[in-house]
Amino acid sequence: MFDTIGGLPVHSLVIHVVVVLIPLSAIGAILIAARPKSLRLFGAATVVGAGLGTAAAFVAKESGESLASRVGLPETHADFGDKLPILALAYFVVLTVFWLYARGVPLNRNRPLWLKVFGAVLILISIGISYFTFMTGDTGAEATWSKVIEETNYGDFETEH
Repeated sequence: MFDTIGGLPVHSLVIHVVVVLIPLSAIGAILIAARPKSLRLFGAATVVGAGLGTAAAFVAKESGESLASRVGLPETHADFGDKLPILALAYFVVLTVFWLYARGVPLNRNRPLWLKVFGAVLILISIGISYFTFMTGDTGAEATWSKVIEETNYGDFETEH
């Protein structure tokens, strides 16, 4: 189920959902935590994006294991990939709880101090999950492309065409 779709590895397809939706939802989370008015505009979309990104992270982990059985296991990337779904789930839970409580503040004005602190924590978690998502993708791209790039000489390619 997590191996291929139409002859392409599921992992190479689903990772793009993760690396787009998690950081994008993190930007939304920072906005809704920092600017109460943006909660109404971006709140629900931010939570849905984080949920879809989190689900995709779990699919990426499983499909990555299937792909590794075919091509080998890139250790550093696998370590990041094992942790990302759990961290994404924690981020999603914190975001959802913040969103649910923040929606209850009438007109999103005068947030209580505890909700402001919770928002600051959400901002830090959003930055952290974005960084971790980047590192997971970067180590995967490096494992996939570093040898290909090393074996090609850009100058030779340019002079031939």
